Amino acid sequence: MKYEWRKQDKKIYLPKANPEIIDLGPMKYITIRGKGNPNNPLFSELVTALYATSYAIKMMPKKGVTPEGYYDYTVFPLEGFWSLEPGSLAFDKDKLTYKIMLRQPDFITPELFKMAKEKAAKKVSEEYLNQLKLEEITEGLNLQMLHVGSFDDEPASFAKMEAYCEENNIERTSKNHKEIYLSDFKKVAPDKLKTTLRFEIKYK
Repeated sequence: MKYEWRKQDKKIYLPKANPEIIDLGPMKYITIRGKGNPNNPLFSELVTALYATSYAIKMMPKKGVTPEGYYDYTVFPLEGFWSLEPGSLAFDKDKLTYKIMLRQPDFITPELFKMAKEKAAKKVSEEYLNQLKLEEITEGLNLQMLHVGSFDDEPASFAKMEAYCEENNIERTSKNHKEIYLSDFKKVAPDKLKTTLRFEIKYK
């Protein structure tokens, strides 16, 4: 049976358009870091590196290599941790820093990751392949909600989430946040985009 995150992992990826608390355990990701305006070409190049490597893993059986424990699955959505450069006093897209990532199936190993990068070398420059990392990340206790609309309209959703914190004796632990992109932002109109927003919390 094919593992599909939209069905098996609804709680993680498809929250409602109201704030909700989630506690996240360890998950494996391929990650890469960058900085600056995400509308710049660099961001797209880093995204390409992530997808090329991830699809190389998914397609291994069709290339004659079936990893131990392999199962068919849908490639996970693009995710990213976002923050501002230290010392930034106001929001400026050119001052953004980010770590973008694609979650990986449980069977991935460092050896498979290395093989996948070798296969992706035809599509991705060595510079970016060398920046990719295989990481296990535990996000822990978070508040999340679905944001529908332009990325520039996200402050309204964050305000709703922070109001929820105030009403429920919860504290946001930093201004950093995570975004999970449920829509293809190259194909979907800005006002139709669906993005899961998430930030770390603790109880007061």
